[in-house]
Amino acid sequence: MHFLTKLQGLMDATRKADFLGPLALRLYLVPVFWVAGTNKVKGFGNVVEWFGNPDWGLGLPFPALMAGLAVGSEVAGAVALLIGLGVRWMSVPLMVTMFVAAVTTHWQNGWQAVADAKSPFANENVGEAMERLSRAKDILKEHGNYDWLTETGNFVISNSGIEWAATYFVMLLALFFSGAGKLSLDHLIAQRFNKQ
Repeated sequence: MHFLTKLQGLMDATRKADFLGPLALRLYLVPVFWVAGTNKVKGFGNVVEWFGNPDWGLGLPFPALMAGLAVGSEVAGAVALLIGLGVRWMSVPLMVTMFVAAVTTHWQNGWQAVADAKSPFANENVGEAMERLSRAKDILKEHGNYDWLTETGNFVISNSGIEWAATYFVMLLALFFSGAGKLSLDHLIAQRFNKQ
């Protein structure tokens, strides 16, 4: 029991670095939202069409407004996460964005972001996806420079499931409850106002 108490004391001593968890979550999410948002800015007209079109897009009402809110929350959210300003507040629209993405774009594809037949979450489309991937690899081996093509990574089939949107949602949820951490503008502002 004494040994376990000592171990718990060592574990508790790590709380001095408790800012690392929120910081790591923030820094991981910054490029995710920055890339998603700035890509939408570059093709904003196409994004609005995709948001509004019920035949080949999301079929959402007020597509320009919805696209603007998504883009704004992703770009502003990336900046807020980077500097640690308003992180709890900014987590809310980003969670809404991830929820909407999960249910409107990814839900019908199941859990997996990348098709993997060995996963316990593989859906009925994965078998066919693996067959197509295998055939594509055969074609590339026969007619292309397959070794060069795969030199820096493997070919995969994007399943476009909810996995990444759900993961980002959970990370944002943790930030919503924990806040930005000690290494943030939020912490500096709180310290200043708490002293007054």
